Amino acid sequence: MSELAVPEVSLVCLVGASGSGKSTFARQHFAPFEVLSSDFFRGLVSNDENDQSATAAAFDALHHVAGLRLDGGHLTVVDATNVQPEARRQLVALARAHDVLPVAVVLDLPERVCLDRNASRPERSYPDSVVKRQRDQLRRSLRQLGKEGFRKVHVLRSEQEVTDAVVVRERLLNDFRHEQGPFDVVGDVHGCRAELESLLIELGYNLVRDEQGRPVDAQPPGQRKAVFVGDLVDRGPDTPGVLRLVMGMVAAGHALCVPGNHESKLVRALQGRDVQVSHGLETTLAQLAGEPPEFREQVEQFCHDLVSHLVLDGGRLVVAHAGLKQAYHGRASARVRSFALYGDTTGETDEFGLPVRYPWADEYRGKTMVLYGHTPTPTPEWVNNTMCLDTGCVFGGHLSALRYPEKEVVSVPAQQVWYEPARPFLNPAAAPAATREPDELVITDVLGKRGVDTRLAGRVTVREENAAGALEVMSRFALEPRWLLYLPPTMSPTATTPDGDLLEHPTTAFDYYRRSGVEQVICEEKHMGSRAVVLLCRSSEVAAMRFGAGDGASGAVYTRTGRPFFAPAETEQLLQQLRRAVDDTGLWGELDTDWLLLDAELLPWSVKADELLRHQYAAVGAAARAALPAAVGVLEAVAARGTDVTELLARTVSRVGNAEAFTDSYRRYVWPTSGLDGVQLAPFQLLATEGRTWTDHDHGWHLALADRLAAAAPALVRPTRSTLVDTTDPASVAAAVTWWEDRTGAGGEGMVVKPFANLVATGRGYAQPGIKVRGREYLRIIYGPDYTEPANLERLRDRNLGHKRSLASREYALGIESLERAAQREPLWRVYEPVFAVLALESEPVDPRL
Repeated sequence: MSELAVPEVSLVCLVGASGSGKSTFARQHFAPFEVLSSDFFRGLVSNDENDQSATAAAFDALHHVAGLRLDGGHLTVVDATNVQPEARRQLVALARAHDVLPVAVVLDLPERVCLDRNASRPERSYPDSVVKRQRDQLRRSLRQLGKEGFRKVHVLRSEQEVTDAVVVRERLLNDFRHEQGPFDVVGDVHGCRAELESLLIELGYNLVRDEQGRPVDAQPPGQRKAVFVGDLVDRGPDTPGVLRLVMGMVAAGHALCVPGNHESKLVRALQGRDVQVSHGLETTLAQLAGEPPEFREQVEQFCHDLVSHLVLDGGRLVVAHAGLKQAYHGRASARVRSFALYGDTTGETDEFGLPVRYPWADEYRGKTMVLYGHTPTPTPEWVNNTMCLDTGCVFGGHLSALRYPEKEVVSVPAQQVWYEPARPFLNPAAAPAATREPDELVITDVLGKRGVDTRLAGRVTVREENAAGALEVMSRFALEPRWLLYLPPTMSPTATTPDGDLLEHPTTAFDYYRRSGVEQVICEEKHMGSRAVVLLCRSSEVAAMRFGAGDGASGAVYTRTGRPFFAPAETEQLLQQLRRAVDDTGLWGELDTDWLLLDAELLPWSVKADELLRHQYAAVGAAARAALPAAVGVLEAVAARGTDVTELLARTVSRVGNAEAFTDSYRRYVWPTSGLDGVQLAPFQLLATEGRTWTDHDHGWHLALADRLAAAAPALVRPTRSTLVDTTDPASVAAAVTWWEDRTGAGGEGMVVKPFANLVATGRGYAQPGIKVRGREYLRIIYGPDYTEPANLERLRDRNLGHKRSLASREYALGIESLERAAQREPLWRVYEPVFAVLALESEPVDPRL
C-alpha cells in the first residue's frame, strides 16, 4: 500500500493519457462533488461529452467552478488528461490565485494498458496515435512537474500501484484549530531575554533553567500555552537566550511560534545566501558566532520550519507576524506567506527610508480575531477585531502579551533602549494605527458587494444593488442603529399542495420536517397582526448606559424593516406597561439581565397597515361589490331574453361570492384603536438578554414565558395558542390538521410550524426555523379575490419556493449572528453588519406573495 498525501484544501490535478484510469481513480478516492471532469463539462456546454470542438468552453466553465470551490475552501480534483504543459500551467495559476497548494497525481501506466483500455470503449475511442502522443507528452513532462509549481507529485507506474494507492488527506501546516487554548500571545521580543523572562513570570509561567542557569523552558499555569508572533531575533542584547527559551518551550509543547521577517532573513544568512546584514542582523550573527555549531544548526532548522500563520481555536483566532486579511486565513501560498511576514506595503518609503505599509486592519471585517506584531506601536489597541502586540520593547517601550480569550493585555517595561529605531518610536507625529470607536459607523461598511460571516451559514453575500436599496430604507425611515439589534427573517411558506381547492396544507410542512429528521414540531397560531421586535430596558438609565440612549427612551418597538410603530410617547407608554409585566413575573432576576429583546406580533394589522387596507384592499373590495352584482343583473336579463350566457353568468356569480369573502377576510385584521387602546402584543420568543441568546431553549419554554407575561398584563399581552406534533405519528399529524382547520375555518390566518427544539442541525445544515401554513381565506387577501377559481389555483401551483427558502435560511443565520454579537457586547458596527444584511436581502427578487 502506498499513501498519496493530499492537503485537505488543495487543487489536485490528475495527469495521464486516455485509458490510464483517471476517472476510475477519482471515483474511488474522492467524493462526487470534489471531482470536476472535463468530459462532464463538455457535455454541459455541448450536450456531447466527446465533442472536442467544445473543449475551450468546457475548460472555461470547469476553471470557473473550480475557482468557486477553492474560494469556499473545498478540495477540488480536475479529471482531465493534463499532459500538455499549458493545461497544467493554467491549473497551477488557478491554485495560486486562490492561495491553495497544487498537487499532481500522475497515472503513468504502460502504453499497452492505455491502448487496450481505450479500445474497449468504442463510445469514446481515440486513435492509437492520440494515446501514444499523450504518453509521449507525459513522459517528457514528468521531471518538470515540481518546477512547474506542483507542491506534491505522486507518480503511479503500474496497475498494481494504482490498486494499492491510498489517498491520505493531510491537515494544512497552519491548521491548529484543534488547539483551543487558553493562550498568551506574545509580541515582538527582538532579543530582549530579560524582559521575556519577566513577562512570562508575570503571566504565571515557571522558568526552567539548565546547569548553566540559562532558561530553556517555561511551564505554563494550567492548560495555557504561549504563542509568539515572530521577530524573536535581532537588535536586542541576547537573541541566543531568547531562541533557547522559545525553542525549548515549543519542543516541550508549552508554546507555538510563527516566523517574523527577521527570522526569514536570519535563515537565509545562516544558509550562506547573500543578504544585507543590517537592521540588527549583524548583532544576531555576532551573538550566534559565540554559540556551538550544533546550536546554530538547531536555530536554522527551527526558524526554517516555522509556518507563516496559525489558525487556532476552531478558526476563532489567527496569529501572524504582520497580520493577515481574512481571505488568506488558512491558505497556503507564497503570497499568503509574504503578507504574513511583511504585511501589505504600498511600494513607497517614508522619510526614514522604511516601507509605507497599507493599513489592512482598518478594512478588516472578519469575525476571526487576528493578533500580530511587526509594526511597533506605543500601546496595543483594538482595530476591527485585530490587535498589534509589538509595543517596541527593544526600542525602550514594553514587551506585551494578550491573554486569550480573556482579551487582557499584560505588559512589562523595557530595561533600557537597546536599539535606536530608524523612525522615532514615541514621536507623537508617528501616529499609531487608526482605531474606531465601538459605536462609530462608517458608510463603507455597507456599500458595495459584501460578505458577512455567520456561525450558522458561513459567509452570506450581499449584492451591491441590494445594499443600495437597504441603505435608502435605513437612512430615511429606520430607527437609530443602536436600537436595531435584530431584524426578523422572512419566512418560507409550506410546499404547494398538488391538488384540491387548497394552495397550502399542514401535511406538506410535517412531511418536510419528517424528511429532515425532525420528529417533534410545534404549531403556533399565526396572529392577525404585524411582526414586531421589542427591545425593553429595565429603566431609561439602563438604556442610556447600555445602548447610548440620550433622550429618555427605555427601549424600542419596531417593524421588520426597522421602522418605529409609534411616536416616542406612545412607544414609552407601551414599554411601561410591558415593563410592569416583566417586573411582576420576576424575569429580570430570573434571566439575570437589565434588558431583553422579544420577537412578537403587534395587533391589529391595521396599526401598521391602515393605509394599505384603506387604499388597496378596501378599494378592491368596494369596487368588486359594486360592479359584480350589477353585472350579474345584466347577465340575468340577457339570459331572460334567450341568449346563452350560462357559463359567464356562473363565473360572475362565483366572483360575487369571492368578493364578499375577500372583504370578510381583510376586515378581520381591523378593529378600532385609539392610541394604544385596543393594541395588543403577542410575544412568542425571547431573542436575547445581556450576555446570551436563547436559541438553545425549546419553543415550549419560550411560549411559557410569554404566557406568564400575558397573565400579568392581559389587556396588553396576548398568548399564542399552540399544539405539539409527532411528525412520525399519523394520529398526531391528523389531530394537528384538524387544529389548523378549526382555526382557519373560524377566520384565523393560519399557523407557523417550527422544530420544537428550536435550532436543529440536519445533515445539510439547519432545518428551516419555521414554515408558515396559511388558511384558504387569508390567502384570498394575498392572491386576490378570485384565486380559488380552478384555473387560477392550477397556475399558482407552479410557484417556485426554492429561492424563498434559501432567503429564509440566510436571513435567519444573519439574525442569529446579530443577536450573538449584541449579547456579547461587540462593537455597534459588528452588530449592525448582519442587521443591515437582512434588510438588504429583502431586496432580492422574490415573489412578495410567498
